[in-house]
This record gives sequence, structure tokens and C-alpha cells, in this order.
Amino acid sequence: MGPTATATSRRTVSRERRRQQLIDATMKCIARKGMSGTTLGDVASEAGLSQGIVNLHFKSKDNLLNETLRSLADDYKSQFDRALGRAGPTAAEKLLAVMELDFKPSICDRKKLALWFAFWGEAKSRPTYRQICDESDQYYDDVVEQLCATIIEDGAYQTVSAAAAANALTSMTNGLWQWALISPHSFDRHKAMAAVLSYLQNVFPKHFSQRGHRAHRA
Repeated sequence: MGPTATATSRRTVSRERRRQQLIDATMKCIARKGMSGTTLGDVASEAGLSQGIVNLHFKSKDNLLNETLRSLADDYKSQFDRALGRAGPTAAEKLLAVMELDFKPSICDRKKLALWFAFWGEAKSRPTYRQICDESDQYYDDVVEQLCATIIEDGAYQTVSAAAAANALTSMTNGLWQWALISPHSFDRHKAMAAVLSYLQNVFPKHFSQRGHRAHRA
């Protein structure tokens, strides 16, 4: 790689780091002030940069918010995929792993939850937000439903619907996240996971132990 290519590569890395710095600052501002209360000036101040730098990289508040949501969704997908990859080989082990992920501090963080709920609240009137959220939700739903379908087939659970089970798990997670956001002092991530595990034990008794959080190997 010649000097010119090296310099270009460094500029690209520097540009990406600066963009991420501004996105991180935007997340902090939204968590603290809400979306409508957050200005480009707030973001610049939080990042310790000039507003001109924000304008240079994102042109407008809308562009900055779109990229902030994409970053949030990409971070969740990366952690979700890692949880799947690190889990045991069976569908039950993988399903348990992604359910546990939703209550780990890296995901079930009050600032991150405030961001998700802020964007969800605006998604109905913002097509770009809706598209990003829909893509993220669809990926999650498809994986969880397929895992449920595999468990149903393996255990011959004739009265269980994979789609219904996946919808129930998503609804439980969203409701428990809301509890974490609204009542952080009473929220307990272990109790939240215990509620999800109780549902799994009731729906898939052959695959989830009544004694703990470990899924049985099929």
C-alpha cells in the first residue's frame, strides 16, 4: 500500500470514528432530553465538537437521527448474532440464549431502552424509522419463530403454534423492557428472565428444565 492509499485509509478511519463519536453523543442527548429536545448544538456540545462538524458529517438532524437508529439496530443485531453463535447446538439452547441476551446489561440498559422507545414512538409518522425498526424486528421475529418451530417439531408439541409462541416472547420482552425503563428501582433483570423462563417451561416442558435456566439438549 503506497503513501496515498495509506493516507486515504487513515482519513476513512478518522471519518468513521468521528461519525460514531457524534452518534454516541446523540444517543446520550436523546436519553437525557428526548428526541424533540435534542438539537445539533446539544450533540456538538456533548461530543466536544463544533456544530459545523456535525453539519459536515450529517447535513441535518434528520440524517443524524436516522443514522443513530441504524447504529442502535446494528449493535443489537451484532449482539444477537453473537449470542446465537455462542449458544449450544440445539434450538432450545439458542432460544434461551437470545432470551437471556435481552436482559443483559449491554442490552437492557435504561439509556438504550429510552432510545428504542423514543424511536418507536416516532416510527408511525417517520417512514425511515419505521423501515429500520421493521427490518430489525423482522429479523428477530424470523429467527425466534424458526427456533420455536424446530423445538415444536422435535418435541411433537401438537397444540403449540411457533408464530404464537414467538409473538408471546416478543410481547413479554417489550413489556419487561418498559418496566425497566419506567420503574428502574423496582426492575429486576433476574425476575424478568425468570418470567420468560416460566413461559418457556410451560409451553415447551420437554426442552426447558424446571430446575434452572439450562435448556435440555434435543
